Amino acid sequence: MDCPTEEGLIRDKLQHMPGVQSLDFNLMQRKLTVSHTVLAADLESALHSIGMKAVPDAGDANIEESARPSVSKRQWGLMAVAGVSAGVAEAVAFSTGNDSAWPVIGLALVSIATGGWPTYKKGWLALRSGILNINALMSIAVTGAILIGQWPEAAMVMFLFALAEVIEVLSLDRARNAIRGLLAMAPEQATVQQPDGSWLEVPAKTVAVGQLVRIRPGERIPLDGILESGQSAVNQAPITGESIPVAKAAGDTVFAGTINETGSFVYRVTAEATHSTLARIIKAVEEAQGSRAPTQRFIDQFSKVYTPAVFAVALAVMLVPPLFLGGAWMDWIYKALVLLVIACPCALVISTPVTVVSGLAAAARRGILIKGGAYLEQGRLLKSLALDKTGTITQGKPVVTDVVTLGSGENHALRLAASLAARSDHPVSGAVATYWREKHGQALGEADDFESLTGRGVKGRVGGQWYYLGSHRLLQELGIGSAPAEAALKKLEGEGKTAIAIASQNEALAVIGVADTVRDSSREAIRELHALGVRTVMLTGDNQQTASVIARDVGIDDARGGLLPQDKLTAIDAELAAHGTVGMVGDGINDAPALAKSSIGFAMGAAGTDTAIETADVALMDDDLRKIPQFIRLSRKTGAILKQNIVLALGIKAVFLVLALTGTATLWMAVFADMGASLLVVFNGLRLLKTRDA
Repeated sequence: MDCPTEEGLIRDKLQHMPGVQSLDFNLMQRKLTVSHTVLAADLESALHSIGMKAVPDAGDANIEESARPSVSKRQWGLMAVAGVSAGVAEAVAFSTGNDSAWPVIGLALVSIATGGWPTYKKGWLALRSGILNINALMSIAVTGAILIGQWPEAAMVMFLFALAEVIEVLSLDRARNAIRGLLAMAPEQATVQQPDGSWLEVPAKTVAVGQLVRIRPGERIPLDGILESGQSAVNQAPITGESIPVAKAAGDTVFAGTINETGSFVYRVTAEATHSTLARIIKAVEEAQGSRAPTQRFIDQFSKVYTPAVFAVALAVMLVPPLFLGGAWMDWIYKALVLLVIACPCALVISTPVTVVSGLAAAARRGILIKGGAYLEQGRLLKSLALDKTGTITQGKPVVTDVVTLGSGENHALRLAASLAARSDHPVSGAVATYWREKHGQALGEADDFESLTGRGVKGRVGGQWYYLGSHRLLQELGIGSAPAEAALKKLEGEGKTAIAIASQNEALAVIGVADTVRDSSREAIRELHALGVRTVMLTGDNQQTASVIARDVGIDDARGGLLPQDKLTAIDAELAAHGTVGMVGDGINDAPALAKSSIGFAMGAAGTDTAIETADVALMDDDLRKIPQFIRLSRKTGAILKQNIVLALGIKAVFLVLALTGTATLWMAVFADMGASLLVVFNGLRLLKTRDA
């Protein structure tokens, strides 16, 4: 099952069966999902009656089955017999000048029987169901050639068609293997700690959540988990697309399918093999193949009209000239047979899924998970991109950037600030406490009578004295502001930073600037987006001043601050009205409405996050915004190849249509034209797999 004509055959057979509720086809993976209330055996029997061998999907058990070569040794043997017989028949006919000599007929029949029997069988089933697919057209053409005495040509045409079919199957396998190759990234075995403390190698699919797994240098990681002990550098390219190995230590997350580069470590499993990040990626990519891209939907509709139309033209070519213009029957029947062979839209129909699957696989290898062909195609049309600030453009983790002392020693002021901050769960307080630990590492003072002052800061007693850590507003309320403190606070706030002060009951001791730092990749990503002609706008809940400072820093065209989730939704509506196709990049639940409303929603840092992979249209498996320009370039290249394939397929058919009507084209040339066009578009689509710079 690789072609929509076969899908039509199956759909026609099954959809009217009592108890069958829905059919979901995945042609590239040769999978059919049936929602039904009948026996599975009845479905298999119905498929068998139209020449299809159905194998129930058994998950892992089917991986080995699907990995087997599509063309068996027996098929290759029959093809060899068919080819030799057809070649000898041509040679005998040429040397004797008699196309209907008994040796020629005998050899031709052997060739057609060994090479063409599957085509005849499929052709008969299609005709019986009222479907004009390539097998039906070829069966009619070869039978016609036999009836007008063109025995050697009939044999050669059937052999060439069967050979081209085999080559096409092998080339389509390459597209399938691009996805199947993801399965091979996770090793089948894992070294797991046993209850007695020993280590034993067991199948990865049997390892339970919470068990400890040991990884040596150079090994692939079999399951998702968190490091318990040891440290290493891990190559995460298979999952996130990062080109540089990532340092890992206790507490860090590791993903199935990634490669341990240097050290050894032990980690605790957090997800079973079937629920790992890699497994979810494979599932998402496979589901993406099942969703029709816009070009594919158009071509499927076009082919439904195109094939019967060309069949009608072939009938007219066969009947009109002999009946009304005095043409020779044999000449015009032959031309009609050539037209029938050219008529099949297989090259056109197959070009889109192969190209789209290649694009999806190329993106997945770079850590870009695209949820369907529609989004891959639509990416080239992006005119505007809205971006959340925190966790998207910035790290999402505030850090201390400035410490301005006001007549007190820096160490003393910072120690007091950190003592209060350590008792608070506010992100800004966390940044102050972390800064003290990393820079000084000295013991903190004990904060007694600690109290949170909602929206302003915190207070507590350290060494018997009251101290306050909070905002500009808190200093004003306490009435202990000073000119130097006011100047420091205004300067830091003007730079888009969060400014807080540590103060005693009588005076401000120091002003601390805290900011969410910009990701290293953000500036480069924005430059690349502008080079691609994409407008950028920041949508953030932070104040307008901070938004403007960050936007200027990274080069964003427009910054809008102080936005609630519904305000972001309104902003996306305005962008859609102004620019048509708009993307939204976010990382949090508060971005979900805007992500859903946009033409394409991009989720940041989807590795290990179920929600992001489930909700976004495109998931970036690491936190690198540069993946979005890569996605747009890949989308543009995919669009270009889709257009090339349509022009190739229709152009070749148009040329041979003219050659057939003028009597220049022969049957075997028509086979080369039809199957040659199919192979050209398949190999052209597969070029995306070799794209170095997505």
